[in-house]
Formats: sequence, C-alpha cells, structure tokens
Amino acid sequence: MKVQMVVRERILVLGLLALVLVLIRIPTGFERKIYSNAVGTKARVIAVDNTTLLNKGVVRMGEQVITVRLLGSPFKGMETKAVNLLGGKLEFDTVYQEGDLAWVLLEQSEDGQIIFANMVSLYRFPKELQLLLLFATLLLLVSGRKGLRTLLSFTLAFLLIWKVLIPLCLKGYEPILIALLVGAALTVSCLLLVAGLTKKAYCAIASSLLCSLVTCLLATVGTSYFSIHGAVMSWSESLLYAGFEQVNLTKLLQAAIYLSCSGAILDLAVDISAALDEVHLHNRGVTRKELFASGMHIGQSVVGSQTTTLLLAYIGSYLTIMMVYMAQGTPLMSILNSQSVAAEILHTLIGCIGLVLVAPLTSLVCASVYTKQTTPLAPSLSAVQEPSCGVGPDR
Repeated sequence: MKVQMVVRERILVLGLLALVLVLIRIPTGFERKIYSNAVGTKARVIAVDNTTLLNKGVVRMGEQVITVRLLGSPFKGMETKAVNLLGGKLEFDTVYQEGDLAWVLLEQSEDGQIIFANMVSLYRFPKELQLLLLFATLLLLVSGRKGLRTLLSFTLAFLLIWKVLIPLCLKGYEPILIALLVGAALTVSCLLLVAGLTKKAYCAIASSLLCSLVTCLLATVGTSYFSIHGAVMSWSESLLYAGFEQVNLTKLLQAAIYLSCSGAILDLAVDISAALDEVHLHNRGVTRKELFASGMHIGQSVVGSQTTTLLLAYIGSYLTIMMVYMAQGTPLMSILNSQSVAAEILHTLIGCIGLVLVAPLTSLVCASVYTKQTTPLAPSLSAVQEPSCGVGPDR
C-alpha cells in the first residue's frame, strides 16, 4: 500500500511538472511588440548630461542626455546617446548616474541603424535572480525534498496567473470565474504537493474550496454593498485607455479580493487538517463530536494570528496613503468613507471572514471523514477504547 502511495505521488509530481513545462511554452497571446522596429538591450552608463534638468522641490523634471555603451547584440560594444525623460513623479522617474547598468530600448531604421535610444529603467534582473536563488537554496536546506515540491507549487502558481488568469481577463472573460478556477487549481495542486495524497490533504482541499465559494460571494456582494468601483485599484483605469474596454474593473476587483485571500485560507485549512489527522492517529477511538471540538479549539488558537497577519499585510501595502491622510489632518470619518480606504477595509474584512469560516468547515469535514459514528456503539466498547488524549470539550 505504501509503495502504491509513493508511485501515485511521483505520478502527481511528474504530471504537475509537465503542466509547468506546457505553461512555459504556451503563448499568452499578448507578445506583440510595441514597436516592430525596436529592440531592448542592457547598457552601461558612461556619461550623463544634466544641463536641461530642472529641480522642482524634491523632484526633477526635464531630460537627461546619457551616453551608454551597449552590452547586448546586435550592437554590442557600440556607444550611443539615449534620452531619459523625467515627468516629476518619483514613483516612475529614474535619475541615472555614471556606471549604472540600465535597460535601453533602441529604435532602428530599415537598414538596421539606431535612430533613437530611450532609457527604460535600471537593469535589475540579475539581482532579482540572485534573491530567487537565495530563497530556493534556503528552502531546500530547511525543507529538503519537500522544498522541491514547494518550488514546483510556487512556479505553478506564478505561471497559472501569468499565462492563464491575466490573458483570459484581458480577453474579456468573467474575472471572478477565472480567478475561482485558477484558485481552485492552485489549492488542489499546492495541498497535494505539501500534504501528499492523504486524507488530511483531501479534507483541507474540500474546506478550502467551500471557503473560496463563500469568499467569492462576499466579494461580489461586498463591492455592490459598499458602492466601490474597480477603478480604485492602481493602474486599472489604464487598461481602458489601452483599448481593453471589455474588461469589467469592478469584477476584476472582486477577483483580486478572492485571490489575495485564497492563500491564507488554504494555509489555515491544512494546518487544522494536519492537526486533526495527528489527533486521530494517536486516538483511533475519538468520536466525531470530539474531533470536531478539537478542530474548533485549534482554530480558536490559530485564527487570531492569521487574521492579524492578513491585516498587517494589507496595511503594509497601504501605509503611505494612511500617512498622507494623517499628515493633512483629514478627519477620521472622511478617511473611513473614502473609496480607496473603504475598498481596503472590504478587502481585509472579507479575508478575515473567510479565515474565520475555515476552522468550523475544516473541523466538520475532518470529523465526517475520519470518524464513522458520533458515539460508541455500546458501553462495553467504550470501556476498552484508548484514553481520549485530552481532546474534546474538557480540554
């Protein structure tokens, strides 16, 4: 039986690995170039001319004329002048200095000569790759073989979002439905990879999917109830100006609310399911009522920290906006009733409600799967059962 389980898990891992390879190969459908005669390359900044820059308080406006040495083909080693336009927004502007490594977009003529060079941004990809390798190394050192499964799950999550969720939403498909399907696929694959083909994984999957449906419903109702438009999300309105009028921004917000909660939901579900699996393993005579009570006790201990974690994650991404409101002396009622803050409150509370529901749903599913009866068949049977291991209401 154990050998069969190992074989099945290997088939699962190989199947998901094959899916990852397929996702890497398939196009998104949006690979078109902005300019058909343009090519991107990395370059080294060797000289900077700031004579046309204007200082406006803490920001700079105007343009930098930068001399760069191209480091990528087909112009490797060539020096050319590039332009860096500054619009006075620190969020988007980059001021280059001599020695910087940058990414440059080159516009070419029909005969392959450089017509114009535009500075895009600093070249950060190697540093991003270094950080990713550090994460992977630490994960493998700490988790061993399970770390490989975690990396597979991590990669699959990114590819499903990049190659499936985003393209389908851009093409006008129902965002909440696509998000629910992608979230369900991620939940099933992640929990099977982490917990294996076991009862605790199946119970966690069932409760996570149930909570996902509730979260989707709350997100759909909540945006209407709070009268919040999806344009409250950063850059969302730019989609309409870019020619994607078919994208419903409010439904996109609903999908984003669900997706951001789904990870925390599956995390808590597998925690409770694994704990109840251990309870049943060490006390085969535990009753359905006792197992459910144990799950609720575990949930009461964990839900508080999980909801606080969710709150801190959302507040962290919203910190500067709250600081601006406070710095301007904005009244608290004005802050709470603003659309952006109300959207974040909705986001946070829906996630917290989803987490609160995980404990009873996971406990109920586990109690139903692991036990066949609510009470012992007869007093004589209960007399020979093992001690209760401290589970149940008397804990």
